[in-house]
Amino acid sequence: MLTYEQVKNNDQIRIYIQKADEALIELGYTEHSFAHVTKVSITAKEILLTLGYPARDAELAQIAGYLHDIGNVVNRTDHAQSGAVMAFRLLDHMGADAEDIATIISAIGNHDEGTAVPVTPIAAALILADKTDVRRNRVRNRDFATFDIHDRVNYAVEEAHTEISDDRKVFTLLIKLDTQISSVMDYFEIFLGRMLLCRKAAEKLGMQFKLTVNGQVLL
Repeated sequence: MLTYEQVKNNDQIRIYIQKADEALIELGYTEHSFAHVTKVSITAKEILLTLGYPARDAELAQIAGYLHDIGNVVNRTDHAQSGAVMAFRLLDHMGADAEDIATIISAIGNHDEGTAVPVTPIAAALILADKTDVRRNRVRNRDFATFDIHDRVNYAVEEAHTEISDDRKVFTLLIKLDTQISSVMDYFEIFLGRMLLCRKAAEKLGMQFKLTVNGQVLL
């Protein structure tokens, strides 16, 4: 049975993650390297464990989270689908079970908001983990004068964390936003599609999705 630790310690996979992030640096994107994929993998796992899913499902979500952005090494366009194909080859060569591979690549292929559908609980957990990773330190541009709207919105997020209610009925993303840097409307312009996808993902897991910015419930 393939484990998360085997995937994390695979040299080929580490190279693909690194090179994918280097490609996104050239395109001006925020950080998509090991900090992002590790955070996504841990959050996806914790979501399913909190909701009472089997430990193996949580580990598959963790593996999918770690691999989900490798397709960016091919091209940002359709990176979810190319990443799923790459993951299939890598996991197959590592001797993973066919059912596990199918579950992982389905989640990876359905994580980008342009084409995503939360087809399984694993895919839903990956979506929630990925789309709620909003952090100031993901902004690589250090020249505030040249920030585009993506830089400003991400940099304006002073704090962000997620919570699942005690009754497991509500998944909340809580954000503290510096409105001197970015308005709430700018946040919605950039992230509304992602937040609506999070709503669908939460519903797949039997929850309601809520977005709170500076203490105000906005979604």
